[in-house]
Formats: sequence, C-alpha cells, structure tokens
Amino acid sequence: MSTTHEEVTLTPQNGIPASNLTQLIDAHLHMPFPFLSNRHASEAAAGVDAWLRACGLTGELGVTAMIAFTRPAELASYNSPTVELDILQIVANQIAYQFIFDDRAEEIGRRSPGGLLPMLSESIAILRDDAPPSTRLGAALADLHRQVRERCTPAQAARWAWKSREYVHGLLYEAVAQAHPRPPRMGLSTSIRSLTAGVEPFYPLAEAAQPCELSAEELHHPVVQRLSRLSADAAVWIPDLFSAVKEQRAGGMINLALAHQRAHRCSLPTAVMLAIRQINSTIREFERLFEEIKPELSPAGIGYVEGMAGWIRGCYYWSRTVPRYADAALTPALV
Repeated sequence: MSTTHEEVTLTPQNGIPASNLTQLIDAHLHMPFPFLSNRHASEAAAGVDAWLRACGLTGELGVTAMIAFTRPAELASYNSPTVELDILQIVANQIAYQFIFDDRAEEIGRRSPGGLLPMLSESIAILRDDAPPSTRLGAALADLHRQVRERCTPAQAARWAWKSREYVHGLLYEAVAQAHPRPPRMGLSTSIRSLTAGVEPFYPLAEAAQPCELSAEELHHPVVQRLSRLSADAAVWIPDLFSAVKEQRAGGMINLALAHQRAHRCSLPTAVMLAIRQINSTIREFERLFEEIKPELSPAGIGYVEGMAGWIRGCYYWSRTVPRYADAALTPALV
C-alpha cells in the first residue's frame, strides 16, 4: 500500500504553511487537554538530582548530560500536574531511571541483543523476586521499587512491578528487531513500541494518588482497560513525531513516524502527517470512551483515567521544548 503526497495535506487550516516539523505537528495534532504544570516541579527536579547522586548514577558516563537534555522532572510535572510531591517525586525518579535504562539498553542492544540479557535478567529478578542488585542501575531500580511499595497499596505495587517487567521484556524485542536485516512491518513495529513505551507502569501511581483504591470492577472494566491502551499508545506516539529526525539519523526503527515512512515510501513530513492521523484517531476514541463511561465511575476512577489523559497532554507539551528533540524544529516541513 502506498500513499502519494497529494493525499496528505501539509498546510494548516489557517493557510500559513508550516516551516518545520514542530510547527507541522502543532498545526495538525488534536490536543484537547490544556497545558498544566505541577507546583512542585522545581522540588521534584532537585529530588531527581539528589536521588541519582545517591544511587551513584550521576558519575556514570553521559548521564548528567542526558538528564539535562531530557528533563525528567519537567515531564513528570506536565503529566502529573495535580498530584502531591510524594507521588510526583516517584514519577520523576522513575522517568529519569527509565531514560537511563532505555539509553543503556539501546546502546548495548545495537551491538548484540544477547548482550542485554544480564541487565534485563537482573531487572526481572529485582521486580519479580526482590533479588539483591549487583549493579548501580539495579540498585536504583531496587530503591525505586522500595519507594513504590512504601507509597502504594500491595495491589498497586504488584501492578507497577508487573507493568515494569513488561517494559523490560519489550527492550529485548526492540533489540532483536533492530538487529534483523529487514525492518519490522507496521503492525510488529507498533506492537513492540507499545511494550517499550514504559508508560503503563506509571498508571498504578496515578491510582495511588486517588483518595481510595479502585474497585476490581472499575480497574478491570473493559472500557477502562481500553482507555489504558489508548492513552499509552497516544502518549508514546506523540514523542515519536518529535524524535523521528533523531531516530532516523541514529538508525532507529521502532518509531511510529518512521514505520509509516517505510510502509508508504514517502518523505518524513508526509510520514509524520500519517502518524498524526493515527494519533488523532486514538485520542478521539479515548475522549469518546471516557465520556461514555464517566457516569459509571467513582471519583477515584475518574481521577485514575484523568491520570491517563495527563500522559497524553504531558508528552506533547514536554516533547515540544525538550532539548532531546530539538532537531524537529530545525527540520523543514517539506514533502
């Protein structure tokens, strides 16, 4: 299946053409959730720095520069704007940890997927069996697991660990796909991306921020489960739009925009527009389902789903300005 350039409109409705990819995304992405920022953002940023130093990760090569380029506390502040500092700090710490872990896995996995096995096995053992860590990165995960168990209910902490293990497994799938001589097809690429997104482990923290634990009926309701999937996909696909230039230069494959580019053999701006269509459809389905089920949800259930929506909002406003994705604003929006 191919898509010609004429089938994709790159000019915004106001008639003023976008000069770069960031403007193109801003003009066409459906973002119904307004910008919000947590009042404890600066405290969380200081807390992340202190935590990384305490874990011994600050001294590792490239970590300080990477944290400055990714601003994990800023992302936490945007996606969790109403939570108190205790939850916000765990969210910010976890984002920082996942950025470090993900970059390390990508570096090792590009050389050999099998080289990932020691660090992934250590992580699974910590999350599943509470095994003692043997590396600084493992020690950081063990401490993060401790923070979650101290703040969350046992059931919430168990859900956090389960979703975190799923994320760890996803990084191995990504490494295998990257090492394969043929790029993965669209369906396989998006399936792997949903695992490596690392968004759903944060949803138990959104639940913990509510005044009471959700009932099993609410938590496992098919619509709530669908909302979880939609929000996680939209939240991670939005940064894919802004990171496409960076990923293309690095030879990355597991990226929604790049998957569209391969599938349709089109320019990157056209591929970004095709990805935006998919994201917009996902966000609109999320909006519709949330409105339909909202009368059936408790206040805690509504707050939980609003926490999911926060990740869609937060990933957009963070991606627009974070230095990690600055190339999007420097890349012409030309077909």
